[in-house]
Amino acid sequence: MSEETIEVLEGSGNVFADIGLKNADELYFRAHIGIEVLKILEERKLKQREIAELLDIRQSEVSHLMNGHFSRFSEGKLMGFLKKLDREITLVITSPEQRQYISLDFRQKSGNEE
Repeated sequence: MSEETIEVLEGSGNVFADIGLKNADELYFRAHIGIEVLKILEERKLKQREIAELLDIRQSEVSHLMNGHFSRFSEGKLMGFLKKLDREITLVITSPEQRQYISLDFRQKSGNEE
């Protein structure tokens, strides 16, 4: 059996940038928010009809959301979903000298315990 050398590279934290996509920060931001929305909805164990009503979207859009098709929603729409799910978002943008350009923090709004 021959040994093959495999080159391992450390990622930047943004897979979209690592594979060279032009709008990597936008894609990372949208995916990060979308995953947070998805986690909250899965924790609440809501039916698609209930999610549609809560987020004020059609059931077909709920299906896209729950299947991780976040590109179908703008960043603003996804942030609106978080607001409807009683979450606050803190966005930190750093300089290029630092490795991570965009950082997001999601917190439950004060006084809205689940």
